[in-house]
Amino acid sequence: MTDPRTATNQAPALVGHNVVTSDLALTEAVARHGSPEVVDDLVALGAEAGSAEAREHGMLANRHHPELTPYDRWGTRIDEVEFHPSWHWLMQRAVGHGLQAAPWEQQEGGDPHAHLRRAAGFFAWSQTEPGHGCPISMTYAAVPALRADDAIAEEWTPLLAARSYDPGVRPRSEKVGALAGMGMTEKQGGSDVRANQTRAVPTAEDGWYTLHGHKWFTSAPMNDVFLVLAQADGGLTCFVVPRVLADGTRNRIDVVRLKDKLGNRSNASGELELDGTLAQRLGDEGRGVRTIIEMVAATRLDCVIGSASLMRHALAEASWHVGHRSAFGGLLVDKPLMQNVVADLAVESEAATALAMRLAAAVDRPGDPHEVALRRVALPLAKFWVCKRTPAMVAEALECLGGNGYVEDSGLPLLFRESPLNSIWEGSGNVNALDVLRALGREPEVLQAWITEVGAARGGDSRLDRAVDDTLALLGEAGATGGGPEAGARRLAGHMAACLQGSLLVRFAPPEVADAFCGSRFGGSYGGTFGMLTSGSLRQVVERATPIG
Repeated sequence: MTDPRTATNQAPALVGHNVVTSDLALTEAVARHGSPEVVDDLVALGAEAGSAEAREHGMLANRHHPELTPYDRWGTRIDEVEFHPSWHWLMQRAVGHGLQAAPWEQQEGGDPHAHLRRAAGFFAWSQTEPGHGCPISMTYAAVPALRADDAIAEEWTPLLAARSYDPGVRPRSEKVGALAGMGMTEKQGGSDVRANQTRAVPTAEDGWYTLHGHKWFTSAPMNDVFLVLAQADGGLTCFVVPRVLADGTRNRIDVVRLKDKLGNRSNASGELELDGTLAQRLGDEGRGVRTIIEMVAATRLDCVIGSASLMRHALAEASWHVGHRSAFGGLLVDKPLMQNVVADLAVESEAATALAMRLAAAVDRPGDPHEVALRRVALPLAKFWVCKRTPAMVAEALECLGGNGYVEDSGLPLLFRESPLNSIWEGSGNVNALDVLRALGREPEVLQAWITEVGAARGGDSRLDRAVDDTLALLGEAGATGGGPEAGARRLAGHMAACLQGSLLVRFAPPEVADAFCGSRFGGSYGGTFGMLTSGSLRQVVERATPIG
């Protein structure tokens, strides 16, 4: 007789697997755009990311939220944020694997795949816990912006690129590693940063200013240095704000409060009050947006990678569960309708992964005009589309686990709360769709880059060919190449992004994956939800996506 106190027919926890080697969509993309050796270099990271220890630290970092201490016991203003030890465990390994600014120096040191390597590592490691990826991402993104001033870049880049995690409020000279953040948005403007009201007043020291204003959303306020936008006499300008000044004095950065967020709860996001805060000008006055734009591009790439990582994690949990759970006389994975749902999730995940890695590879080729132009238009396209698809995809994966998926122990609620974030951060869906229009209107080469990229799959699938032709017609009808009507920007961005994904899958994915994607996304029978595939090879799609324990 079965002991009623012993659970049966429950899927074991998905631990002890390698999140890199178990992910064929990832490893094939990395080998394709980089080399098999890059994949080999990521195996150790993948094993650690899939360990029971990493899963436990990820859960603990989210269960124990960061806490703000405005004053010390004697009443001195300190504005320090305390994190759970699991946060530091995750951060130490992320930095140790070089997932922050290390690629910029590796690329210059002769690694032709530095950014692809880092992107794949960030994709895999983010499956431990997504919140700590925020300071890692901002540090990665800060370096290209800092290069607007050679002297400032020379001061900060070695510390930002170091593989040493060194938390604590200390001057740069006492650090062996540093992290960067940014403060762009203000409460009256949000994405409209040109409406910022923070003032920058020059000091007697050349290039230094005091800042006076309020920053509405600054993630990781314990980082060592921040890039901040403020209004100088010459207009909106970018500034470098150190947490601690060279003489050891704490800069005037008052953390008013930490945001009580839907998700991303392991990471501290705060409101900052700047009143006499010392800042060093980065670039010319009035060129703030142009100066910080490379940082925005890099963080948008990480939004795409992070969302693709969430998709993969959710898919892994769903496919693992249905492969171990029985109902109605057999394993769930053998039920045709469940098989259809999981296969559809797998196709969505693979399309996101393929596009994310393709964009990362473009960063490794800054001297190639096609890659530069493709990156310019495909980043906002992917940011709009992949990040927008993630919440629905994660919700469907959660449902595969039934009631178990709605319980915190499964890890799916954490992923679901996180899923809308990347669609909001670094420009909401509307901002990115409009950025696509802006690129098409001002830079004719970006349309040609898109046409060239999707055209590489011409003749591989008639449904994709028709979708590309329809999108080109849409471009003409909307006048988008002339910066045309805003109302259709989302529709256009969605079509262009899906065609990019379809092109990659037709060229490089197994036939059953490409067929399922093109048949559903371009075939005219897509019903707006998952599990409506018509391909006859769904079991192969599911098996390809299921992690090996």
